[in-house]
Amino acid sequence: MSASAEIVRVDDLVKDVRPGFGLRKKRVLDGISFRVREREIFGFIGPNGAGKTTTLKVLMGLIRATSGKASILGHDVSETTFRRQIGFLPEQPYFYDYLTGREILRFYAKLSGVSRGCRERRVTQLLELAGLSAEGNTRLRSYSKGMLQRIGIAQALVHDPQVVFLDEPMSGLDPVGRKEVRDIILRLRAEGKTVFMSTHILSDVEMLCDRVAIIVNGRIRYEGAIDEFLHAGEPEADLVFANLPAETATRLEERFEARLRGHGDHIELRIAEKDSSEALRVALDAGADVISATPHRVSLESIFLSTVNEADTEEDSR
Repeated sequence: MSASAEIVRVDDLVKDVRPGFGLRKKRVLDGISFRVREREIFGFIGPNGAGKTTTLKVLMGLIRATSGKASILGHDVSETTFRRQIGFLPEQPYFYDYLTGREILRFYAKLSGVSRGCRERRVTQLLELAGLSAEGNTRLRSYSKGMLQRIGIAQALVHDPQVVFLDEPMSGLDPVGRKEVRDIILRLRAEGKTVFMSTHILSDVEMLCDRVAIIVNGRIRYEGAIDEFLHAGEPEADLVFANLPAETATRLEERFEARLRGHGDHIELRIAEKDSSEALRVALDAGADVISATPHRVSLESIFLSTVNEADTEEDSR
């Protein structure tokens, strides 16, 4: 496959569910479409109830879509033989906690068809990848949440799949645990694997993902590269002044279509980056003190919240 090959393809996927007997159907997925390319980390993000886990269940063949198409590695998700190339970590995995880390990986290796001759070597490799070599003979009931997440990723990799699906892999982890899981995900990409990661921890998406799709109320609101997403629009700068006369602040706001915010004796001005030098000159001529002048970096969180708010407004207006 080429570097731009489509590993996951979803077209107009719809999923209706009936919450209870006699209740009307609810549309959980409303015609979603997206692509995941070879050897990329793809972030699938959205608020709780947006349809992330439902989408993963359809892709994993755990539930059927009402309509639309979904394929992985060129195979319809209803097929089974190609699943030897897929690894999956569910949001809330369950393990037999009386087993050790080494024993649980041996168990999954046998289930996945790893040959007896390769099994022990593969288990040792995965314990090393997960940073659990020293804890391999410790029972899972003694593992921390982060260690369980890492053993969960290891079991998803036991048969050396080409594509790995992770549902909320950072959920409930402390900063150290998140760093450990991030390192594993980056290593998977370096080894040539494709990673599909569903999560609501946006800072991890910014650090890890090549591309992202935002799903809100069962609809894809955005799909594209992280860099393009974060650097869309005209660059802006944040200027912070002290002792800025009120009339000068008003003049700057009107002249440059800037946004003003007050913080005690300080005034913050968000302005187009191309206008920042002229705005600084006007403020200095008026006797203001410049506290700071920094480029404004759009965060994925701010874009995400804006996208969710827009979607909710559309929903309310229907």
